[in-house]
This record gives sequence, structure tokens and C-alpha cells, in this order.
Amino acid sequence: MRVLLVEDDEPIAESLTRGLGRYGFDVEWVRTGAGALEAGPTDLVLVDLGLPDMDGLDVCLELRARSDVPIIVISARADETDRVVGLEIGADDYVSKPFGVREVIARMRAVLRRVRPAAVQSEAKLSSRVVIDRPGRRVHVDGAEISLTPKEYDLLAFLAEAPEAVFTREQIMEAVWDANWFGPTKTLDVHVSALRQKLGDAVSVETVRGVGFRLVLT
Repeated sequence: MRVLLVEDDEPIAESLTRGLGRYGFDVEWVRTGAGALEAGPTDLVLVDLGLPDMDGLDVCLELRARSDVPIIVISARADETDRVVGLEIGADDYVSKPFGVREVIARMRAVLRRVRPAAVQSEAKLSSRVVIDRPGRRVHVDGAEISLTPKEYDLLAFLAEAPEAVFTREQIMEAVWDANWFGPTKTLDVHVSALRQKLGDAVSVETVRGVGFRLVLT
């Protein structure tokens, strides 16, 4: 998924770019409002309000006039007026600085589920053999439904958000089990093993030694 990050603060932008990249997002970073308005198509926009060339609210307004792309404001301006104005002119959410990458990702996923349910929750054809029916929480392999436990489905759906991307054990446990998970990750190995057996050779869940796992299309 492509994300346009509009942020002139280099440390914040670099941190967000690295963090989102670890979760499989493809980030395009621009420092100005003009750069945002010149950027190509994207799946979601993160925009700061304090840009050097124009107010981020004006960027939101122009972007919304052009398309229905989801927009999340990220700003140190936590005043209620800015929040209200931002949402009224078309932003889908507002995150105040300082924030954590996991919070931003959670907000992004919530916005995408809300404003683009067809894109996020509809069938996802991973390959010619595997189809994920997100509304029905079902998976078909070679046209036949396979039986998955709730956590097996959640694990596959999470990995399928970014095929070929490597997710650490901690990222997977936080996303699939609990954001505050601090226990052993042996349960993850059990679920990966079960998925492998049920998916057969249709899709591969590869172990990246010392890091985590990735979904590889075969």
C-alpha cells in the first residue's frame, strides 16, 4: 500500500518512513504542500499542518477537492479548533504529536476500514489459487474453502496485507494477538505450522531466521 507522507520535520519523517516500511507500507515523503499536490496517486495521505510553504489544512482541502483519498492529519497543533476544521474540510482523522508508529498504523487501518471497506475488506486474490474473503472471514484454496481457526485466519490476513514483506515476531504478536503482548511467541510458531499444513503449496509462509515471517506467493 502506497502512503504519501507530507512532513517537513526530517527526524519525524525518517522515523515514520522507517516504521511504516517495517509494516510493509511503501512511503513517498515530501516536505512541502506543493510537493504533496504534485505527487502521484496514493492510497492514503499523512499530512502535517505546519508546512513551510502553505498551511496543511489548505493541502487537505485541495486534496479532498481532487479525490476521496483517505487523509490523516499529523500535527503538534492539538487545539480543538484545528481538529474540528481539519475534519470538517475532509480529513478522516487527526493524530497529535508526539505519537508512536503503532498508533499511526492503527489509525490508518481504522480509517481504511471505515472509508474504503471495499478495498480493505473485500476479497483479496493472493494468487491464482488462494482467495481471502475478508467480510466472511473465509479462505479458499483452489476453489475449496479451508477450515481455519480465528487466529489462523487473522494471521494469514495480516501477512497478506503486504506479501513478500518481512514482519518481526513482535509485530505479528502485536497485530494478531494483543498490542501489549509481552509473553513468549511459541504460540506464533504453532499457528504458522498449522497454516502451512492447511495452505499446502498454494502459498508459502517463510521463516526469516532471527527476524520473523513473510508470506511468499508461489
